[in-house]
Amino acid sequence: MALVRILVDGYSLLHSWPELAPGKPRHSAIAREELINRLTQYRDACGTPITIIFDGASGPVVEFPSTPEVEIIYSRTGQTADQIIERVTHRLGSYGEVLVVTDDLAERETVSSAGAMTSSCMNFIKTINNAVSDLEREITNYNRRERDKFNKH
Repeated sequence: MALVRILVDGYSLLHSWPELAPGKPRHSAIAREELINRLTQYRDACGTPITIIFDGASGPVVEFPSTPEVEIIYSRTGQTADQIIERVTHRLGSYGEVLVVTDDLAERETVSSAGAMTSSCMNFIKTINNAVSDLEREITNYNRRERDKFNKH
């Protein structure tokens, strides 16, 4: 089965990635925006749609553009990001595999029992960094080849 979507517990990933928005509070709009930008780059590199779920009660909700490729969801009052992740995992299961990214071990066990694949935040950060580096290298090589073609004429 193909991977149909990556579900990310936004604040779990932000807390594990201090290099994003260094010195800024993890629940700040700046930190969230940096995370969204990095995950958008990763989506461009891997092609798999991503949904980032933030606990709405954890900080002020600032709307960033949400697209089908990189969807941004904030939980409502009385609802947690985990509850949304569990519901979406269950609903998408019949369409293919879902990857859930969180450091919450109980949440990883819950979604695993629903058929999802899981990743710790540190493993996912390494995956993102490798994919973005690979994409940058491919673009650099492509640009070099195109420049060489142009210079030969």
